[in-house]
Amino acid sequence: MFRFFTRAPAINFKARSPERDLEVDRLRAGAIFRAIEDALQAAKAEHAGLTARVDEVLALAAVTFGNDTDEYLTRDAEDSRNQDNLGAEIANGQRRLSELAQTIGHFQFLRTALLTRFPDFNLANTTPAQSRDRQPKSH
Repeated sequence: MFRFFTRAPAINFKARSPERDLEVDRLRAGAIFRAIEDALQAAKAEHAGLTARVDEVLALAAVTFGNDTDEYLTRDAEDSRNQDNLGAEIANGQRRLSELAQTIGHFQFLRTALLTRFPDFNLANTTPAQSRDRQPKSH
């Protein structure tokens, strides 16, 4: 039984070079960074668009309320329903803006954490084309 172990088989093992290891790590971190950046930019774009729409509805609601102190007493029922609908939509929009502001903060935190955890990560050398064109090779 011990004769089986007396002749060790030839092991064909070769580790990557340190430079290649750094490149693979950089590509992986770059993919995560781009995902965070894409999500962050999408959230910021949604926030900007929704802010503009909420501002428009707020202006419309202000105009339709009128400026007399007792105007609500003589307002048509349909106008009152429209005011209620505008109020509900404004509240929903403002709720979503608050959620988006919090989400944007979370994505910014993730971005900062990534850059902190990977101090050698170079943003200038990371482009979306690199991660699509160059997949890490496994050795």
